[in-house]
Amino acid sequence: MADAFSSSSETVLQRVVDVTVKTNTPPEKLEELYQIKETCDFISQHQFQKVALQFPDELLVDSVTVAAEIENHSNAKMFILGDTSYGSCCVDEVAAEHVGADCIVHYGRACLSASKRLPLMYVFERRQLDVEKCASAFRELYPDTQSHIIILYDVNYVHVIGDLLELLSPEYPNLVASDLVVEGEQRFSHSQIKRKHYDNCLSEQDNSQVICQFGRQFPLNSGSNITDHSMFYVGQEGATLRNFMMTWNRCSFCSFDPVTMMGRKESVSINRALMKRYYAIERAKDASVVGILVGTLGVADYLTIIQQLKETIARAGKKSYMFAMGKLNVPKLANFLEIDIFVLIACPENSLLDSGEFYKPVVTPFEMEVACNKNREWSEEYVTDFRHLIPGGQSHVPLADQQEEGDETDVSLITGALRSRCVLNSEPAESSHGSSVVLRNQALIVANTDSAASFLAGRSWRGLEQQLGETPVVKAVEGRRGIAIAYEEEGTSS
Repeated sequence: MADAFSSSSETVLQRVVDVTVKTNTPPEKLEELYQIKETCDFISQHQFQKVALQFPDELLVDSVTVAAEIENHSNAKMFILGDTSYGSCCVDEVAAEHVGADCIVHYGRACLSASKRLPLMYVFERRQLDVEKCASAFRELYPDTQSHIIILYDVNYVHVIGDLLELLSPEYPNLVASDLVVEGEQRFSHSQIKRKHYDNCLSEQDNSQVICQFGRQFPLNSGSNITDHSMFYVGQEGATLRNFMMTWNRCSFCSFDPVTMMGRKESVSINRALMKRYYAIERAKDASVVGILVGTLGVADYLTIIQQLKETIARAGKKSYMFAMGKLNVPKLANFLEIDIFVLIACPENSLLDSGEFYKPVVTPFEMEVACNKNREWSEEYVTDFRHLIPGGQSHVPLADQQEEGDETDVSLITGALRSRCVLNSEPAESSHGSSVVLRNQALIVANTDSAASFLAGRSWRGLEQQLGETPVVKAVEGRRGIAIAYEEEGTSS
């Protein structure tokens, strides 16, 4: 019998999985699509001996052929990285260091998040785009040729954006196309991406002439603001577009899908999406135990934001636990019922996780700060890049100091109950005892106030209990034989 937590064994054996298999790229197109010559020049120029080639799942079918071609034209040893620990858009520096790689070549879609450990080269996918149809859809969406418009795009279409801009610029004098930028001297991509230093790239102010965010850079006219511009996105609907729309939520968005070759005005209500995120913030305010999910080991400054979150959560009188579990799914997080809410530390594109299927909400570091830091207020600004929240970032807000007498209270918008918004000056000292829970006469005595221990004390089942001296000693007997689906003594069903 199948129920919500199990299924029939016959159903599992007879299940048909619909998998789209990508065919191998013809040998004559490998050079163009994977820039093999440029990659070999990059390796030879820097005299790398061990190179890690990171492929997303959809390009793994060509990985062996590409690795063999690069090895034949260089003196380096290739290592293929597949099934990355976290999102494939992020550079998996940890896996590369496991094989002792000198550098990484990252293929396919990339979030362009900063990483600092190893030299890196980006090779984008060079997907096809019908420039004429894209330009035609653009004209239909923007009949006013004097509109101020910024073109954003998926990185896999960077090679054709110049052609699109050449078609539209004579008709639209206020049209601007964004450039791809990376931070640091050890980031490379052949004539498709610019290199910027961190200090020059994180400045977004009203009178600033250059906006640089999420690996994109575009200029603004003197005296204009980004909210005065419309955004035109080239690419399929997904995490990249959602990240842009949440960050620049006061700009109108239109998009062109190169697969369906259809343009449309993005009608998804940003206000509704923001209110859904605000509901998660209210859940975070009600939470007593917070789980910090480490969703990246490659994005720069991830250790800094972890430490900042720990301090912020502790100052708000909450308990935090840290989890490193690779790619997230519902069963993994369902194992930790003690946690009231999770906060995910990941790149900007992967941090906006739709937690509708999860048993407990999953919020971003920005949302957790809104819930725990009284100095940070909910406003039209929405931050998806956690690097902007740390000291020195453009959206950093210092923690509130508790000097006033008495605790602030407010009303939960979810439960309607009063809650305290006390701010602790420091984290409570931990007990020197090995355990905060002692078993005495079948009763749990909590020695120290601890959120997880209190939760454990209230559970009807607390795991395997030893019951020393209570279980009678019996002689060993022969057990069942066979497999779980049909033991020998059970016979066969007719």
